[in-house]
Amino acid sequence: MVRVAAPRSLAAVLLAACFGLAIPSGAPPARAQGEEALPQEHWSFSGPFGAFDMAAVQRGFQIYSEVCSNCHSMKQLQYRNLTAVGFTSDQVKAIAASVQVPLGVNDQGEPILGPGTPASTFRSPFPNEQAARAANNGALPPDLSVIVKAREGGPNYVYGILTGYTDPPAGVQMQPGMNYNKYFPGHQIAMPKPLSEGQITYADGTPNTLEQEAHDMVTFLTWAGSPEMVVRKQTGIRIVLFLLLMTGLTYGVKRKVWAQAH
Repeated sequence: MVRVAAPRSLAAVLLAACFGLAIPSGAPPARAQGEEALPQEHWSFSGPFGAFDMAAVQRGFQIYSEVCSNCHSMKQLQYRNLTAVGFTSDQVKAIAASVQVPLGVNDQGEPILGPGTPASTFRSPFPNEQAARAANNGALPPDLSVIVKAREGGPNYVYGILTGYTDPPAGVQMQPGMNYNKYFPGHQIAMPKPLSEGQITYADGTPNTLEQEAHDMVTFLTWAGSPEMVVRKQTGIRIVLFLLLMTGLTYGVKRKVWAQAH
């Protein structure tokens, strides 16, 4: 959970409550001595009036499908949720049917796999935690459903991890099976570098730089963790406007009622 500073005013509390936003502390998340400051990217969904770039969300889903889904699950999403980002019903059916998902067990108690449907949960790459650890040298790839909300620094942290792989500095002793990442706490991370320049071929012709791929992936993950964000912000704006209107009306009534008393 992201830690935030104590609110400085009632207005800050109202804005945070209405929009579902963390109250800014005026500084980026604290970093341990020797650790790199997180990159400060511009995100279309930032701020009370921000909204998701749905083209970026779709590109991010492509990256998840082609790369990240080989190790990471997203157990809180179903394929039908993809209609909210612009995929048609037929496209969703085709996406779901392209993967094999659990369909229960047969009479002998053996698991049955079959094509997914729009109601299916996103396919998990491993049947259980033990299998996941066995395939990853003991490390457990985290579920990505709410990864952006679960990490201090949010989208900037995840973006930093995706773009922060470098060769270790001279004199740094790496543990077996670990990779150097300048933004990861301690700098040694079990996950190999997941993205690289030109790795993804975008159907819409978007340049496939590492930075673009990471940006699109983080946009998708942020939507996955808060698909209702835009509606929540719109509701918050209406509430704030209503409160301002009622404040003005209340003040006007008070002045009129108490005018004769004075």
